[in-house]
This record gives sequence, structure tokens and C-alpha cells, in this order.
Amino acid sequence: MPRVKIELPDVFMYETEIKVRISDINYGGHLGNDSVLSMIHESRYRFFNSLGYKDELSIDGCGTIQADVAIAYKGEAFHGDNIKVEIAVAEISRKSFELVYRLSCGTKEIARAKTGIAMFDYKENKVVNIPSPFLSKIQA
Repeated sequence: MPRVKIELPDVFMYETEIKVRISDINYGGHLGNDSVLSMIHESRYRFFNSLGYKDELSIDGCGTIQADVAIAYKGEAFHGDNIKVEIAVAEISRKSFELVYRLSCGTKEIARAKTGIAMFDYKENKVVNIPSPFLSKIQA
């Protein structure tokens, strides 16, 4: 089976730090794969906050839904490490976009990830167009 390959953009538009908690450590003694997914979720929430949104369900009249995810693990992280998570926006269409993430600790790359995010109307239970105000923020 071929490995997942995630190309990184030249520029990331957001970054945050998350400290590895003891509950993030797996039986191998390092950051668990499930915790990496949780870290990108937390980072995405913080990214939307930085754009002025209170959460992922209040984006100019609609919400978001994660359509897919891919993670490529590059290195280990351990309890107490500060993980820098960088986020870039890619592949914008009328109804969806990708977020690309780079997780690192110092100069060591820990993981790369990308999530497909669709705009979603939870009342109508359907995918909708990206609202113009939000689109202008993520195209910056």
C-alpha cells in the first residue's frame, strides 16, 4: 500500500501551539495517532476563532462538516512537548475547501494532515455554498 503523501504549501496563514498531555500518550510511549486528530480539530477551532467565529457551526449563517481527513506521521512527540500546528487553506471550491496542517516540535516535523471541509446547513441537512464574507477571509 502506498504511503499518504501530503504536499505542504509555501505559506501558512495561522499557527498555534498545543502541549502534549499525558492522556495523549499511547502504549508506545509517544503521541498517539488519535491525539494527532484531536490536535488538528482543536487547531481548526482556534483558526476559525482567529477569523472572528465563535465555533465551526456559526460561520456567516452556516456550519462546517469534515468530509475527509488524511494524516502522514513523520516523527514522534512526547509528554510535555509543545507542538506547533500551522494551517493553510487549499483547494477552495464553491462549497468546500481543504485545510493543510503541519505539526512540529522545534525543528522536528511530527505530522502532516489535511481535512476536507464542506459548508453545511444543519437545519436543511445539506451542503451549501461558502458564504462570501468567510470566503474573503480564507482567500487572504
